[in-house]
Amino acid sequence: MHERKRRSILKAISWRIIGTLDTFLISFLITGKFKFAISISGIELLTKFSLYFMHERIWNRIKFGKEKYNLEYEI
Repeated sequence: MHERKRRSILKAISWRIIGTLDTFLISFLITGKFKFAISISGIELLTKFSLYFMHERIWNRIKFGKEKYNLEYEI
């Protein structure tokens, strides 16, 4: 089964929103500085989004653990 790029992008966006909020909260709790926490989470958002997307696309090419979709059993 093949996953489209659009799905990988949407998964990356939703996961990065959660991850970036986590990074912001941790940064703010440690530093107590709102602007510093925003800058850390902004950089983290860009780098980890790119890494996650590449990771997803690589794993999509690996056949291990995937099953073929069989139309014969479709009701």
